[in-house]
Amino acid sequence: MTSATAQPETPGSPQPSTSLEWEDIPVTPPRLIATDLDGTLLRDDKSVSPRTIAALAAAEEAGIEVFFVTGRPARWMDVVSDHVHGHGLAICGNGAAVVDLHGGAGAHRFVKVRELARQNALDAVRLLREAAPGTVYAVEQTYGFNQEPAYPKLHMEIPDVRAPAEELLAPGGPADDEPVLKILAHHPELDPDAFLTLARLAIGTRANVTRSSPSALLEISGPDVSKASTLALCCAERGISPEEVVAFGDMPNDIEMLTWAGRSYAMGNAHPDVLTAASGRTVANNEDGVAVVIEQLLSRRS
Repeated sequence: MTSATAQPETPGSPQPSTSLEWEDIPVTPPRLIATDLDGTLLRDDKSVSPRTIAALAAAEEAGIEVFFVTGRPARWMDVVSDHVHGHGLAICGNGAAVVDLHGGAGAHRFVKVRELARQNALDAVRLLREAAPGTVYAVEQTYGFNQEPAYPKLHMEIPDVRAPAEELLAPGGPADDEPVLKILAHHPELDPDAFLTLARLAIGTRANVTRSSPSALLEISGPDVSKASTLALCCAERGISPEEVVAFGDMPNDIEMLTWAGRSYAMGNAHPDVLTAASGRTVANNEDGVAVVIEQLLSRRS
């Protein structure tokens, strides 16, 4: 079954359950699990529960590959590799990079980079400034992070350089030999969903715009770059079809991935648009919703 036709499924409790009535539904055995991190796999305190660690390990023991698919940059992946023993691949920056976590914390290796062309980035900055005065920007690169002086302290690190986005992105600017993965755009007053709609209309096809934060913080990537498109590339390289993928997410930047995957689950804490997009639902991240579904999938295979 595909996410376009499936009816929502809701596990009834955090414990493994057979309430999904899978016995009457033909289901393609999964070969890959794709899970978002913040608000999905991770609890609100950014920890990975022992139950979730065990479920991921059991999935891999059963021959199911695990991909972490996140808006986080590669350098923020220690939170996962520390807890799951450095196994698996991560799609970072909403699809802008694929990173191998096998080396463990601090030894991540870029496998694939899908950059945002600097001219596209400059166009997006200009158009959004015109459409939403007061917008401020930060620039995420493979190894560096730069921001405008007025950009708020939203992240876990000190920027390498503070300067207007036009200078950060210009030829000869800071780290101009390093790919741009995404632009972060923050507005101090606009409603987050309204800001997203406005930005998509203003920027058009020059870039892909999404959001994963509860605040008015947008993430701007290359025109064809998303969690879904990069996951599709990785699956094609492995001969894995969408029907063989189970995906989990909670925010608008997960929607394309959830609709692409053969089976998808919105977390109990998910954004309303995500609840509509996914083919199923599980319990909240703080109740180990990803582990609940993985346990059910594995029990059905035994």
